Amino acid sequence: MKNEKLARKNLDRRLSKLKPTDEYACPRRGWIHAIREALGMTSAQLAKRLDMSQPGVIQMELAEQRGAITLDTLERAAQALDCTLVYALVPNSSLEDMLTRQAKKVAKERLATVSHTMNLEDQGVSNITLKEQYELILNAQLSGSLRKLWEK
Repeated sequence: MKNEKLARKNLDRRLSKLKPTDEYACPRRGWIHAIREALGMTSAQLAKRLDMSQPGVIQMELAEQRGAITLDTLERAAQALDCTLVYALVPNSSLEDMLTRQAKKVAKERLATVSHTMNLEDQGVSNITLKEQYELILNAQLSGSLRKLWEK
């Protein structure tokens, strides 16, 4: 668990350098087309570098535009354009925040189930006790196996 927390912290630090992600938004016609055009390279010239047909390059660029291109194809195009393909999933918030939100959600669901059952049995508890129980469940979630948080 200590290693998981350290791994999350390190990954959060690395990924934070990629924010804001809108700076890396794909050009309207795709990266391959944008870079090829910026270099003054024709699709036929890129096709030759990729050892494929010119219509194949056009299809590849259209596939990228549609979001249907494979990473392998992007890598080949990057190499042919003397570029480096960078691939990352950048979380919208920190991994630690994501984990805490999920643990809170699970804790609330569990507490609501128990509280409902107790109320049905006329054994309701005070809001202070519910808050204490919520904190206990939350801490147990965060200190236990994190895999269980994602089962629902």
